[in-house]
Amino acid sequence: MAIETPICNFDWNAPDFSLPGTDGKAYALADIRGKNGTLIIFMCNHCPYVLAILERLIRDVRDLQALGIGVAAINANDPAQYPADSFENMKKMAVEHDFTFPYLFDENQDVARAFDAVCTPDFFGFNKDLRLQYRGRLDASKRDTAPADAKRELFEAMALVANSGHGPKAQIPSMGCSIKWKQGA
Repeated sequence: MAIETPICNFDWNAPDFSLPGTDGKAYALADIRGKNGTLIIFMCNHCPYVLAILERLIRDVRDLQALGIGVAAINANDPAQYPADSFENMKKMAVEHDFTFPYLFDENQDVARAFDAVCTPDFFGFNKDLRLQYRGRLDASKRDTAPADAKRELFEAMALVANSGHGPKAQIPSMGCSIKWKQGA
């Protein structure tokens, strides 16, 4: 069952965190923060919605990093339920796809709860002051990849944030698989 993200809660402050990365380092929000904004992506390894956008996401992240946007992806899924989302498999994915951003593991799911993340992918685009400006989708992709000429919604929104400090008022929610919460948590 697909879940949509809530509408953007403009100017909401980014919560701090410290999580282990697939590269063996720990990352806090201050380590991710870019001079022109910050993008936090909740994603995982197995979700068909993530897999449908992965190559475009990697392209757009590279382009956003060139604009001074700091980026990190966080996997909060319970690997006991979904072994494909284990930390070891996250390491493999990051290497296989040559991630230019840290891929972080939220094992106890506290960071996902602090962000109120609901699905994978779930995008949180902050301005340079770490105030939320974008909670939309990457593009028109769903379980299948959108046409090659699909509007680059996330990229355009975050480029606007980098240049003006503000995101677009009109945003289309992201859609994906629910976060796989630990049972009894």
